[in-house]
Amino acid sequence: MESVAAGDVRNGEQDIISWFEDVAENASRVQTQTLRRILELNSGVEYLKKWMGDINVQEMEASALESLYTSSVPLASHADLETYIQRIADGDTSPILTNQPITTLSLSSGTTEGRQKYVPFTCHSSKTTLQIFQFAAAYRSRVYPIRPGGRILEFIYGSKRFKTKGGIIAGTATTHYFASEEFKIKQEKTKSFTCSPEEVISSGDYKQSTYCHLLLGLHFHYKVEFITSTFAYSIVQAFRAFEELWRNLCNDIREGTVSSRISLPNVRKSVSDIISPNPGLASWIEASCRELEDRDWYGLIPKLWPNAKYVYSIMTGSMQPYLKKLRHYAGDLPLVSADYGSTESWIGANIDPSSPPENVTFTVIPTFSYFEFIPLYRQNQNCVNSSIDDFIEDDPVPLSQVKIGQEYEIVLTTFTGLYRYRLGDVVEVAGFHKGTPKLNFVCRRKLILTVNIDKNTEKDLQCVVDRVSQLLAKAKTKAELVDFTSHADVANQPGHYIIYWEIKGEADDEVLAECCNEMDASFVDQGYIVSRKTNSIGPLELCIVDGETFKKILEHFIGKGAAFSQFKTPRCTDNEVLLRILNDCTIKRFYSTAYG
Repeated sequence: MESVAAGDVRNGEQDIISWFEDVAENASRVQTQTLRRILELNSGVEYLKKWMGDINVQEMEASALESLYTSSVPLASHADLETYIQRIADGDTSPILTNQPITTLSLSSGTTEGRQKYVPFTCHSSKTTLQIFQFAAAYRSRVYPIRPGGRILEFIYGSKRFKTKGGIIAGTATTHYFASEEFKIKQEKTKSFTCSPEEVISSGDYKQSTYCHLLLGLHFHYKVEFITSTFAYSIVQAFRAFEELWRNLCNDIREGTVSSRISLPNVRKSVSDIISPNPGLASWIEASCRELEDRDWYGLIPKLWPNAKYVYSIMTGSMQPYLKKLRHYAGDLPLVSADYGSTESWIGANIDPSSPPENVTFTVIPTFSYFEFIPLYRQNQNCVNSSIDDFIEDDPVPLSQVKIGQEYEIVLTTFTGLYRYRLGDVVEVAGFHKGTPKLNFVCRRKLILTVNIDKNTEKDLQCVVDRVSQLLAKAKTKAELVDFTSHADVANQPGHYIIYWEIKGEADDEVLAECCNEMDASFVDQGYIVSRKTNSIGPLELCIVDGETFKKILEHFIGKGAAFSQFKTPRCTDNEVLLRILNDCTIKRFYSTAYG
């Protein structure tokens, strides 16, 4: 017989799904209403008055208001809004972007463009995060039902928050959310509770937090219903750490103690208050780990957390390179891709959680922001006029007018004061759920590798590395690619691509030289091929870095204020500090002979 708590959760989930089905059916009308609500709430703010004058929003018909807005307010990048946001950070309390006072600013991860950016964060931001988590949980529970009262092993990390010159609290969006009332409400509403207390989540030391997450996850091992983190990277890093730490963890569980490596007093106390001596569990974990070691930790997650139903995280875009290792740890356990959002706004949810991450689509939620889509068309491969990327653009279209199979750049108008804001994400429309589109994430718009007339995106690089790195596994020594990044070296002539690999295990020089040649030959961009044949781009260089290199890069970003839970390895860098780390840690170099 179903418990009262379980029944309440199921009823709540059905209410959420019914709400969304209605919203999706009427997506076009809902979008028009959403824009009207945004403009009503922020009527008269400085930025909108600059472009729309002193219009009376309440007196305008909704579709006429939508037409006026999209014809009057220009498309904008973060650079266009930066001076307005900086004034808010400096303490200007006038209605610049919103009528509601902005008391909090989010920091982007900074890994895409090399620097963090301020983005307005309001109570709406936390509320929509709560909504999408409840919403996605409702669809997941249809496929993978979980027990109310169970635990979630969440590898989540807050970072230090600080106050700007004007007294505004600044920090990452994830840090704001984990500190919010909505985070507590989410656990109550879904009847699923994180293993770790707030002190562990917000410690500011990702290594100590990871150890405690693992320790408490093992303490609650039988109650854990699923494993999650913001990004797949964090889960992979946590279990790589587990391979080294399991003996210490077993000792803590056996004795009911907390390792001396945990030096933060409030973290030690919060964990000590939860755990108690459990020699039987410690012996079982010890035996399991010895067995797992013999099979290179394959199936670690279902072995140690036998009631876990799935692993849940963002697994698209720059997270795809970690899927192979994550699948290794997960064994037969399903990998469920988390929802699609950015620091600026949530965009879409995964309502088909049984789809593998490589095929996932994100269904746009029309109430979260007002969405427009810039149609993108691939230029002729020989065109050399674009210095940005190989797309040409058409005029933006509303959500209701997108076409299946077409690629677009997303444009946002948010409740938090971003107006016709170019997100920089390229998506493809895969289909529709009733009246709202289902999106595939393609890549970030910003071009990452170019020397001459060549144009290679993050996705192009990722495809090349994914394919060629399989040679490592086929070799006798069976090395494994841990992480990678790249740099377009134009300081020396002819310019050339440098790919940095960190590998686990040993690989023969012959194998690595073959990998270098194969990567050089695998870029299919015609500009690259022609340039290589004429030697206007030099031979590709493969640099093998030592085993701690990408940890040093992570620690560099964390030292600059990034949160571990938001970290994404930059797939291409011109950052002098990162290049110094990479070059100082290079232990082998190979140059391609693919083009003679």
